Amino acid sequence: MRVSSLIPGIEISTEKEDRICYSYDASNTEAMLPLAVAWPKNADQIVKIVNFAASNNYSIVARGAGTGMTGASVPQSNTIVISFEKMRKLLDVDTKNMTVTVEPGIINGKLQKELEYLGFFYPPDPASLNNCTIGGNVATNAGGPRALKYGVTRDYVMGIEAVMPDGSLISTGGKTHKRAVGYDLKDLLIGSEGTLALASKIRLKILPLPEDMMTLMVFFNSLESSGTAISKIITSKIIPRTLELLDKSAIEAIENYRPIGLPTDVDAFLLIELDGYPATIKKEAERIVDICKSFGGEAIVAEDAMASERLWEARRSLSPALYHIKPTKINEDVVVPRDKVPIMLMELRRLSESSGIKIISFGHAGDGNLHVNIMVDRSNKEEFARGMELVTRIFEITLKLGGSLSGEHGIGLTKAPYLGMEIKQREIELMKGIKAVFDPRGLMNPGKIFG
Repeated sequence: MRVSSLIPGIEISTEKEDRICYSYDASNTEAMLPLAVAWPKNADQIVKIVNFAASNNYSIVARGAGTGMTGASVPQSNTIVISFEKMRKLLDVDTKNMTVTVEPGIINGKLQKELEYLGFFYPPDPASLNNCTIGGNVATNAGGPRALKYGVTRDYVMGIEAVMPDGSLISTGGKTHKRAVGYDLKDLLIGSEGTLALASKIRLKILPLPEDMMTLMVFFNSLESSGTAISKIITSKIIPRTLELLDKSAIEAIENYRPIGLPTDVDAFLLIELDGYPATIKKEAERIVDICKSFGGEAIVAEDAMASERLWEARRSLSPALYHIKPTKINEDVVVPRDKVPIMLMELRRLSESSGIKIISFGHAGDGNLHVNIMVDRSNKEEFARGMELVTRIFEITLKLGGSLSGEHGIGLTKAPYLGMEIKQREIELMKGIKAVFDPRGLMNPGKIFG
């Protein structure tokens, strides 16, 4: 690692090879070389970097692991990227109060494993959990398959220590599970995509590890029937730990990339996981099987924990598998009310058929959060333009059904042009006002969310 002398005592580089590595994220956003990359090791070093940037009028972009899908951590040319990969400590585990305190760079999956060893778990589980960081999860209010039953990142953040754009250190939230004192600044920081402040320490709520789990696979010959079954399961007062849906194209993508023996002659696949007491989940599983059968579904129970994990590994491999179909995927994570999932799925299929562009859908169908992947070749300008036109159409359908443009990826750069489709001008003005109070000079992650 080549280290610059820009800030004494701070690991920071201006070498081109380092800057290239931090010029992009997992989105399709065009890469941009930052001015420098810094790797702080504690809050004091973050303060020094922020003060240096502010005094030189450089902008600041926080970066976790670069797994974001909307360009939220893509820098500008006059930017110092602050990477948190040297701040990965699990600082404290309080089993009496069921909380943990972590540094922002800790990997979600690593935290999960540490807690499971102690008999606890942290529910939010993005598909990139073995790579993404807790700080990045907080910045985008990330969710994951378990959000259906357990909620998203916001539901587990109890407190955030953060460095403000003026270099001051603030502490929001606290150690207690209930708190009603003043405005909740903590909640403003969650999902703010690094535009307000930089988290240096995060306190999270944890839960006891469930006593048992059961995984069901359900195959349907009709995409519409699978969506209807999802709605019926939820209205039957069964809340699975996860309820994932993969359409036919997604199944084929997995089997071509990392075969696990899923049938490719079906139209949809539900991956359902139940947790809790053995007797309870057994009854719930029987009820789910009956519901799915009534809509033409064929259910299979995973043989053991290893078989279940293989299924989840396959589900998490979907994103890289798609690149074997087309070199570019335009990835959107729309959300619709649960009862509108069947309609949304059929609308997506119609759009794909009428446009001639493959649209692969999968995601957390139990809470209506669908990952819609428009498969194109960016080098083919005409095809890419048609793909981008589909984005607008998909958003229009989503909003017409009472949905939202993003469930867990945030806005970043890629969705900023569409923000006004969902949020009214007065509401946007209020948000910009909050941004101005926190960051009057606009140094924190400029250009994100509002464009």
